[in-house]
Amino acid sequence: MATSTGNDGSAPHVTQTEQPTQRERLTNEHKRVLGGALVGTTIEWFDFFIYAQAAGLIFATQFFSPVADQSPGLAQIIAWASLGISFLFRPLGAILAGHLGDRIGRKPVLVVTLVGMGLATLLMGLLPNYAAWGIAAPILLVLLRIMQGMSAGGEWGGAALIAVEHAPVLRRGYFGAFPQLGVPLGMMLATIMMLTLTTAMSPEQFEAWGWRIPFVSSLVLILVGFFIRKSVEESPVFTEMEELRERSSAPLKDLFAGHSKLVGLCALIFAGNNAAGYLLIAFFVSYGSKTLGFPRPTVLGIMLLGSGAWFFSTLISGHISDIIGRKTIFVWGYAALILWSLPLWVLVDSGQIFLFALATIVLGVLLGVTYGPQSALYAEIFPASVRLSGLNISYALGSIIGGAFAPMISQMILEQTGKAIYIGVYIAVLCVFSMLAVMAVPRGIQGRSLNQ
Repeated sequence: MATSTGNDGSAPHVTQTEQPTQRERLTNEHKRVLGGALVGTTIEWFDFFIYAQAAGLIFATQFFSPVADQSPGLAQIIAWASLGISFLFRPLGAILAGHLGDRIGRKPVLVVTLVGMGLATLLMGLLPNYAAWGIAAPILLVLLRIMQGMSAGGEWGGAALIAVEHAPVLRRGYFGAFPQLGVPLGMMLATIMMLTLTTAMSPEQFEAWGWRIPFVSSLVLILVGFFIRKSVEESPVFTEMEELRERSSAPLKDLFAGHSKLVGLCALIFAGNNAAGYLLIAFFVSYGSKTLGFPRPTVLGIMLLGSGAWFFSTLISGHISDIIGRKTIFVWGYAALILWSLPLWVLVDSGQIFLFALATIVLGVLLGVTYGPQSALYAEIFPASVRLSGLNISYALGSIIGGAFAPMISQMILEQTGKAIYIGVYIAVLCVFSMLAVMAVPRGIQGRSLNQ
């Protein structure tokens, strides 16, 4: 036992910590772990975000055409709803993945979720539209989207723990940022592909068959990610725990019986970031091209810049959280997001490409600040016996509260008020709750032993 002052600026607190006197060097195994965490999450989020961008650009007319003929705005709301419905099934995926991962290991679960996500994406690319199959087309699309949601629900926690549990104690934030990088990097890949297709094809070609190419191409990425993930060793903390506890333990029961408040707290921490993130991931593409009238390739190029800013900010903030504390980084990031939520829309609605790009890039930076330290913070909050379950379920619930229907709600706000500034108010309110949740995180947890 040792007396320590939390890096988050909290008062002295007595806890069991793992504090080496100097930073450890990265081994070859460390590099394999970071590569596996990054590549796997990138592939899965590429698949997830291809749908998000297609929902903003094409699905309203491809799969909900009867509504689109009568009311384009309502059809777009329905398309956003099809994006959000998968989030409702992410907790189920999280429960299944957490339950299995706490018993048989993190790596097998990661492989299964990777294949599930990719298969659903591939089938979407082959699915006939409403004109060919009628009502069966949108029904099957939603079912495949649910399959994506369950896979994504089981994905994040395992990747986060593979990274954090392999990390030297003083580099947990940095290691934990790598699975987080899969989100902006997956978005970058999805955007690059959409940008290439919309530039190389006529609008008629893209709407007829070009949009299917990114979905079908996910098959190649699945194979790459599968072999990389198979090469990563199992988490050392799980291996040690396996020797200490019986297989018949019930981590889910333990989680909800003794740690439900922590689950709720972590879900709220993520909600604000996730809601703001889906403005960049999905809503801005549709809003910029359909409402503001910017050329589609131009808007996609700006989204690429925003996701690049998000990528670098995530990595940097994860590293800085090891130095000044994860709570501190989170509070600063959410305070900045709250302050930026309204000026963001002033710039977006200016009608100037440069100001639209500036608003997007700054948003990307702030998303990284409130995302990079998340893996390490969550891992240090939950005890080892329920850690994977706790991470996955918290992340899934936070996604439902935050990003699941953020594009749909934003579209509804726009349809009802005609003023996008109210979307900024909506995002700011969610970020206030997230900042308050961060401030309620137990003190002195940074650097705690992950064997507990």
